Amino acid sequence: MQTLDKFYINGEWIAAKNARVIDVINPATENACAQLSLGTAEDVDNAVRAAQNAFESFSQTSRQDRLALLDKVISGYKARMGDIAEAITLEMGAPKWLSGSAHAGAGLGHLMAGRKALENFEFEEERGKTVITKEPIGICGFITPWNWPMNQIACKLAPALATGCTIVWKPSEVSPISANIVMEILEKAGVPAGVVNMIHGDGPEVGAAIASHPGIDMVSFTGSTRAGILVAQAAAPTVKRVAQELGGKSANIILDDLNTEEFAKAVSGGMRSMVMNSGQNCNAPSRMLVPAHRMDEAMKAAGDMANAIQVADPQSEGMAMGPVVSAVQFERIQHLIGVGSDEATLVAGGVGRPDGLESGFYVKPTVFGNVTNDMTIASEEIFGPVLCILAYENEAEAVAIANDTVYGLSGYISGNDIDNIRTIASRLRTGMIHVNGAPGDMAAPFGGYKQSGNGREWGADGFDEYLETKAVMGVLARK
Repeated sequence: MQTLDKFYINGEWIAAKNARVIDVINPATENACAQLSLGTAEDVDNAVRAAQNAFESFSQTSRQDRLALLDKVISGYKARMGDIAEAITLEMGAPKWLSGSAHAGAGLGHLMAGRKALENFEFEEERGKTVITKEPIGICGFITPWNWPMNQIACKLAPALATGCTIVWKPSEVSPISANIVMEILEKAGVPAGVVNMIHGDGPEVGAAIASHPGIDMVSFTGSTRAGILVAQAAAPTVKRVAQELGGKSANIILDDLNTEEFAKAVSGGMRSMVMNSGQNCNAPSRMLVPAHRMDEAMKAAGDMANAIQVADPQSEGMAMGPVVSAVQFERIQHLIGVGSDEATLVAGGVGRPDGLESGFYVKPTVFGNVTNDMTIASEEIFGPVLCILAYENEAEAVAIANDTVYGLSGYISGNDIDNIRTIASRLRTGMIHVNGAPGDMAAPFGGYKQSGNGREWGADGFDEYLETKAVMGVLARK
């Protein structure tokens, strides 16, 4: 069993003092795989001082200096991708096929996308005799989640380093093993002391201390909407910038112009996407909207796919789905599946573990049909492998149902008429739209409307969160 009893502050691994110790649980076995020491507000103070001291020099580094640093980070990350994948399988139960290609791969993708964006990013613009400059915002507080640990730190870390900011980071206490590997990579890459500081801890103490700290200039938070509201409230008295990527209840509209084969393929693909990462995705296509007269067709295709999905130990070979991350998540999902069984038509799955799995936080891939938007399972983010199928009478109603949610992160549309799809996409109140199964684009902005958050991450658009704009009048731009 690993012991994680140090924090990384000012370029050194500092032993935790008088820390509360918790177990890190392997969700596949329900046994402890590590012991983690939790930090305090005092540790946050120390990290902020280190970040402030480092900011004066790091903020003045050149583009070439930062490109060279990112190159070293990327090289080090590539060398440790196997270790990262193993850690993610252990701490959050992602199957080996997913923890390597998707989880570890996402981190590398964001680091490379950030580096590419830095190459030609315009930090200075001339408007007549006025020069508009983009300058690093200062000390950044990162609070990252457990569900995509590498994706979420890399898409914040890359633009922060690229723009010259310094960082105080609290990774999730649920997935701290992979976070330590990231810090080892940054240390070996030669990131200057104080530029990136990491403190393990929980939300109520360390997270709250970061959000409220007067020495932190911006907070980037990824997590639930409930927690995001608390972060915003804690940050408000210091009027710092708060960038948030929060929850979702994304609609997947299957249009009626698909033939029988195309329709079944779109529905099956939607179900596969729903169970990716055991359904623990903020942008999961959890509400499938289908023409009312094709509800039975959709339920059969989705049910067949759900029944075909294997659920197994994440250490096993193959493309199986693993467990959800914790007992808390497992019990919440089981409760909502029970609620759904009373509200709608259970097509596949249901409460309890899959056959043959007596322990571990394994959930049956579950499909509900004949769901309406006023049902609990249609309005609450379940964060598990549970698909809800809703009916619409016409496309206008489909748009209305899709928008009838407090969230607005992603939308999905499958159909043949691209002009019509563009029209529907323009009416959906979401930050992103995936057409006919298109994957995410790391060079495109990621973020949502409404209670799905504010601001954007990924690629060059993600730089804006880490920059302040200054107007200098009466001078000319440097040539």
